[in-house]
Amino acid sequence: MLIDYHTHHERCGHAVGKLEEYVKQGIAIGLDQIGLSDHMPLLHVNPEEYYPEMAMPMEELPRYVEEAFSLKEKYKGQIDVRVGLEGDYIEGSEEKIEAIVNAYPWDYVIGSVHFLGTWDITDFRQTQGWEGRDPMAVYEQYYDAIIKATKTGFYDYIGHIDVIKRFGFKPEGDVTGLENAALEAVKRSGMAIELNASGLRHACAEMFPGKRMLHYAKELGIPITIGSDAHSPARLAENLEQARQCLKEAGFVQLATFERRIRTLVDF
Repeated sequence: MLIDYHTHHERCGHAVGKLEEYVKQGIAIGLDQIGLSDHMPLLHVNPEEYYPEMAMPMEELPRYVEEAFSLKEKYKGQIDVRVGLEGDYIEGSEEKIEAIVNAYPWDYVIGSVHFLGTWDITDFRQTQGWEGRDPMAVYEQYYDAIIKATKTGFYDYIGHIDVIKRFGFKPEGDVTGLENAALEAVKRSGMAIELNASGLRHACAEMFPGKRMLHYAKELGIPITIGSDAHSPARLAENLEQARQCLKEAGFVQLATFERRIRTLVDF
């Protein structure tokens, strides 16, 4: 079973390629399932006054959904298209997030934390946000947001659960307790996580989550899916063979797939 559940396209502003190009590329490389999962529109900052090209405009959201479901039907029998959303968890914006989650018949919704307040900790243009901050306090705030996300019921799985390490900023102290608490919250919620291979392209030089967290997720019995976080069709399924090997080494033998918010485990 070859799947890639984490992809972004041109509507989000910082990716390239049309949805159909991703689907065609998925067919060309032999994927069984492709998940379309673009970023939720910005809800808590004014897009016109914030950093450009962060997420799709709100008026594009229904067009994205309509096109994605059209492609799901068009390519039926060639590849299974699953229609998803990367739905940021933003503390204080829960009602707005819930409205978007409930407005469309998603196959799955990824719960990702990018923002701590108005600071996007995953944006290379905003790394100055670390200046003058205690890295441990930032990690504590980040993992607290992950735990809160698990309690909302909005999401099917947590995306890139330790993405806070992306740019290589780390506390001097041990963060094992924070990481474990986040995974234990996922377990209590009944959710899954993803193994996101995109971390290999960044300063942290390892996947999200890293191997220690991955092994603890297996110990807890947390289901897992897989994604490249591709921002261009050419990067679809990038490093996923290596990711699959990491999963096998950690003892995983199944992947979580999603359709109409129902999770199914498949052998890989």
